[in-house]
Amino acid sequence: MGWQLAGVYDVSPQSLELAARELQLASGLLFDDLDKLYGETKPSCVIVATTADSHCELTCDAAERGVQFILVEKPMATSLEQCDRMIETCRAHGARLAVNHQMRFMEHYREIKQACATLAYGGLASMNIIAGNFGFAMNGTHYFEAFRFLTDECPVEVSAWFSLEAVPNPRGARFEDRAGSIRAVTAGGKRLYMEVGADQGHGIRHVYACRNGTLVLDELTGELLTSVREEQYRDLPTTRYGMPATDTTRKLKPIELVESTAAVLTALVQNVDNVSGEDARRVIELLVAAYQSAEHGNAPVKLSTALDRNRVFPWA
Repeated sequence: MGWQLAGVYDVSPQSLELAARELQLASGLLFDDLDKLYGETKPSCVIVATTADSHCELTCDAAERGVQFILVEKPMATSLEQCDRMIETCRAHGARLAVNHQMRFMEHYREIKQACATLAYGGLASMNIIAGNFGFAMNGTHYFEAFRFLTDECPVEVSAWFSLEAVPNPRGARFEDRAGSIRAVTAGGKRLYMEVGADQGHGIRHVYACRNGTLVLDELTGELLTSVREEQYRDLPTTRYGMPATDTTRKLKPIELVESTAAVLTALVQNVDNVSGEDARRVIELLVAAYQSAEHGNAPVKLSTALDRNRVFPWA
């Protein structure tokens, strides 16, 4: 992006040494003391790419020290109370906050949104994610935000069924994420389904179901399969699901993280289509509601009800 790196901070000397080798960083850019970092540099932007348990502390600290732009990795925080504190602290100190949900900037989602909105497809009805055990906090949160982007609606109700097995978290023993099934519904009746069981260990496939067609995406390879009713059959009822169709297969750009994260950072600085703290808080609301549903007999939880703001989750 043409920016100048002010410094890299980490509590782990080994991580700093690894970063220095991989990125050929001068020793003067490496810090294991935050006071020294901010004392010797005056960054206009800070990127918080730690595990989620320190997002709130580091974000609020940066805002209080006068940092203008703050980009935080997902999930935004480990409680709703932390999300609120981050938003309010940034607002109070004039800092602009963003969270690294990149989907609105990715070719996959832009093309699918455009296709679903055409007369040929007739509008998106449901988004279905079937994947290996990628963790609802670590990756499921991305699909909450992607669903909101694709439908321009926020879910109002969530139901969840968690797998009984808790697989060890690759980020460390103190972290825990959950697998299983989630269903989220908007006020307009659009549905998001995530089927990510602990016994599933491969791939990420999307199925977008519209009135008159479907799109199937392999997110990791970029392969997109589409099937849409031929024009003369569009107005027939949905019970006529076997009408002649036009089928295509093509390759989108495989999912990537560098360009899309740069787009999130650019949007933050330019304040155009920024993935705000409020956007990311809604994602955490949905995740908290999923936990409450799974722990209370899988009953649907409405987002208009009181969610537990203070519960701290062991997300990484």
